[in-house]
Amino acid sequence: MGGEGSGLYAPFTVLSTTAWAGSSLLQPVLTIPRTIEPYRPIVGDAPLAEIRALAEPLRGKRVLHVNATAFGGGVAELLGAVVPLMRDAGLQAEWRVIQGADEFFTVTKAMHNSLQGMALPWHSEMFELWRRYNALNAQLFGDQAYDFVVVHDPQPAGVLAELARLRGARPPGKWLWRCHIDLTAALPEVWAFLRPYVEQYDAAIFTLAEYVKQDLRVPLVAIVPPAIDPLSTKNMDLSAETVAQVLARYGIDASRPIITQVSRFDPWKDPLGVIDAYRLVKRVVPEVQLLLVASMASDDPEGWSYYERAAHRAGGDRDIHLLTNLEGVGNTEVNVFQRCSQVVIQKSIREGFGLVVSEGLWKGRPVVGGNTGGIPLQVLDGTTGFLVRTVEACAEKTLSLLQHPDEADRMGAAGREHVRQHFLITRLLRDWLRVFNQLAEGG
Repeated sequence: MGGEGSGLYAPFTVLSTTAWAGSSLLQPVLTIPRTIEPYRPIVGDAPLAEIRALAEPLRGKRVLHVNATAFGGGVAELLGAVVPLMRDAGLQAEWRVIQGADEFFTVTKAMHNSLQGMALPWHSEMFELWRRYNALNAQLFGDQAYDFVVVHDPQPAGVLAELARLRGARPPGKWLWRCHIDLTAALPEVWAFLRPYVEQYDAAIFTLAEYVKQDLRVPLVAIVPPAIDPLSTKNMDLSAETVAQVLARYGIDASRPIITQVSRFDPWKDPLGVIDAYRLVKRVVPEVQLLLVASMASDDPEGWSYYERAAHRAGGDRDIHLLTNLEGVGNTEVNVFQRCSQVVIQKSIREGFGLVVSEGLWKGRPVVGGNTGGIPLQVLDGTTGFLVRTVEACAEKTLSLLQHPDEADRMGAAGREHVRQHFLITRLLRDWLRVFNQLAEGG
């Protein structure tokens, strides 16, 4: 799908509208009901009072979140938590996912990588395929009106423009584009293609101010870092029996040191570099075990390529465990793996935010993370973990934490408090309510 010899992007055929004859609407995603009150013992009274006050003028407003997949990755996890909390706050919130074939998600993965700075070959047919699928999803949008529509990331960013073209007029309500990735080094031709679509929105929401492109012109730009749900299956406290059962099921020895990275198999997460760092640590601590844990997402066909690369790099080392949702790894298992690790790693080369960092810190574990994107917001270097840029530095800091468990525990405790104050789902809900109020007031 790229230029000659690119390998990863194979030739494609644009789907015709007849292939979509069996579809009528964007696919709704069911979420588990949640209420705000159980968070009070964790965050205190004041945040919940502020949420109720912000939600009051929005009571009954219809909110739709649109993204590319219902599982795998931080966006789906965020929506699974915040959508039901919006409902509890009095909004009529929904979550729907777009439809697409592998050819579309291969192009959107290339777009994602290009927007994060990877130099990939592009040509007009790739842009046209992206536009055609957005047009097809616009046809599936239906005729319901919403007060706020939040479109997440580049995959469905063209739905608004295609809806306006299809209907001959801009659809009602306020439309927001939520960008979860780092655009600072975006490939110019890809950003130049995407920007006119984004500029049709009423607001653009970013994780960090540095991610906002200087040439972007929208009425409102807001900075809203993501957050974790401390009461979710992935983050809640677990019994010792559950922990022991999970470790035994996957052949992990709780009596030996464990280091873990939870992330997609993705070039930006650098799983190969994590394996290399582990091998340096193993020279000094031969009993150490490495867990690489991932959810293989439906919108990430590239993930299998990097899984295979990681498996090849791991070779026959039985202390390297490559664990995915296809082997039964779910939120409970991820919780166990992070909770039982002496060190959590997130050796990203580029990172929008990295929710798994907050997850590890919330469980009282120090994090060795790449000094990029939103990770420094969470890893306060020398306080809640360490920031690194190289394999050697990653190995050095991981080894230091393994050799100084009291220091690791101190950093972990500081990290948990840092997350409690800044990166829990109640703060994210508050921020969304603030943005909706600002738009409703014409701000």
